Amino acid sequence: MKIEFLDDRDDPSLSSTAEVDSLERLAATTLAAEGFEEDVEVAITFVDEAPMAQLNTTHLGKPGPTDVLSFPLEDLAPGAIAEGPEGGPPRNIGDIFICPAVVADNATAAAVSFEDEMALMVVHGLLHLLGYDHIVDSEAEQMEQRERDLLAAVGRTRP
Repeated sequence: MKIEFLDDRDDPSLSSTAEVDSLERLAATTLAAEGFEEDVEVAITFVDEAPMAQLNTTHLGKPGPTDVLSFPLEDLAPGAIAEGPEGGPPRNIGDIFICPAVVADNATAAAVSFEDEMALMVVHGLLHLLGYDHIVDSEAEQMEQRERDLLAAVGRTRP
């Protein structure tokens, strides 16, 4: 499994190696729990508010920055696993962009730790890559329950 964390922020010193390692373990736990094997690749990039606002406007038509955006490369349904080429290169399932500044604001508003909110964003972003969504209430309930289950597996709670 290849989970690559990139930091494209102006001040990338805000993330410690321990925090990134913890998020990488969480991402690996999430992908394994969803049935994805070693041949999976995903990139998670931390960005500032201006680039996140641009992504949000360009791809979703919404103004301003958001906390997390996911760009899947596979068209998956929750619980479905796309078949990759046998013996081929790792299957890249998509990219996730997270804006830590917005995550920090959300954590403060929800009265939860930044680490718990960031963990939620990693799981939330990955679940979007894997076909989960929250537009319809029943799908939102399914996605939120899966988030709670996955976060509980690593000792975190869903804010």
